[in-house]
Amino acid sequence: MPDARFFETLPPLTVAALAAEIGGEVERGGDRLIASVAPLSSADGGAIAFLGDRKFADALAETQAGCVIVPPEAVQTAPAAAAVIVSRTPQAAWAKVSLRLHRPLMLDKAVDRALVAEDESVVVEPGVVLGEGVRIGRGTRICANAVIGPGVQIGRDCVIGPNVSVGFALIGDRVKLYAGARIGEAGFGATGTAAGVMDIPQLGRVILQDGVTVGANSCIDRGAYDDTVIGENTKIDNLVMVGHNCVIGRNCLLVANTGISGSVTVGDNVIFGGKAGIGDHITIGEGARVAAGAGVLADIPAGETWSGYPARPIRQFLRETVWLAKQASSKKAPKES
Repeated sequence: MPDARFFETLPPLTVAALAAEIGGEVERGGDRLIASVAPLSSADGGAIAFLGDRKFADALAETQAGCVIVPPEAVQTAPAAAAVIVSRTPQAAWAKVSLRLHRPLMLDKAVDRALVAEDESVVVEPGVVLGEGVRIGRGTRICANAVIGPGVQIGRDCVIGPNVSVGFALIGDRVKLYAGARIGEAGFGATGTAAGVMDIPQLGRVILQDGVTVGANSCIDRGAYDDTVIGENTKIDNLVMVGHNCVIGRNCLLVANTGISGSVTVGDNVIFGGKAGIGDHITIGEGARVAAGAGVLADIPAGETWSGYPARPIRQFLRETVWLAKQASSKKAPKES
């Protein structure tokens, strides 16, 4: 279930009612009530999930979801205990269900500092906007023109810089967010429909653990359903992008212009050089290093250093670079006829 501090859960609907709204066909279980959406792996009997790719067939077979949305060719593999809706665009159908069952809380009303601050040591500079349900810990400073969305929890001794926006986030102690950082915006998720491309609602959170620093104008997206997590004492430079559902370990360094795509898992003590780019659903092991400008398209084992585009182990990259340089220099200019 999405976090109630950030999302309103609307009244449940029957499978048949949901199918009618999304243009799907009920295969079975039309009278079952559904109260929430969830991925296959974490759905319970009151939730609806979907199969968007055959590679998740095992997850479909094991899901505890009360209802699943599947393409026509996967109907026979759906769990016997689950209600089934058939759709040729199951992810888009699930996105429409998400909009029908969950609604993000909006910043409809600003509240006074006295209602959100732990004590008098909290400083709120001019122009700050605080949403309902916000909590701010002792010794924290919220700088001018920052916007803190409904339900956000901020720990002690933090600095939230000028013009920062924070939403759908839980922030630990001693966190620093420098000017213009954007925390908790919707992750980049879209899917095709018969009418064109539609956004997929993003129902997760951002969790910044103790001691995290986020540089100026960097962006950390909230999860699509699970959380985006930045581990303790990780330092993020200016103009860095962290996509939805990423889990970054402790004591990592992300240098300027690094871009990390969605659902990347990073171990502790990893270093990313400037302008490194990481593809989606990649795992980077503990203590690994990614050289500046590298484009990572495969998992990196723990402790290794990779470079180049596409990135590979640095010794291999250097050997290939030297060989290529030798081949280029050995070419003689063609003789004139």
